[in-house]
Amino acid sequence: MNKKIRQYIGLSFALIMYYVIHEGTHLIYALSIHTFKQVNFLGLGVQIDIYADKMTNNQLAIFCIVGSIATLFIGYILILCTNLICKVSSKVFKAYMYYMTLALLFIDPLYLSVLYNYLGGGDMNGISLLIPEFYARVLYGILFIINIIIFIMIVLPKYKLVFSKE
Repeated sequence: MNKKIRQYIGLSFALIMYYVIHEGTHLIYALSIHTFKQVNFLGLGVQIDIYADKMTNNQLAIFCIVGSIATLFIGYILILCTNLICKVSSKVFKAYMYYMTLALLFIDPLYLSVLYNYLGGGDMNGISLLIPEFYARVLYGILFIINIIIFIMIVLPKYKLVFSKE
């Protein structure tokens, strides 16, 4: 399979899985506290709609933060599994896991430290009920920088090596 097609497939599936994990975690939490309203499809994105008026501030804050916690947690698990992933023979699978690791490590920290201010509050509106917005932005900014360092030092060299052999 052509490298560009493999990259496109890997990136597409990674973004789909990002939404499944992030929004799926919101959905599971909303269902668990009986505040789920509906799933909204917004262009390229998905959003879990809730009955916020039936939630306490803490419940709303937890609802908003669980998506980013889930994506980061699974991203860190993928880092731990990088050696195993690189042993798989499927180039498509490795490309998918590479892009999924990227998506899970970077989308939420980048969005919640910088981009949410320009694209709509989203999860930060609820997270700021738990901790002040400034500290949340700084925390996610630090996570973004840490994830860049981890990715460059651990993940990238392993994938470069395995893809250079193929």
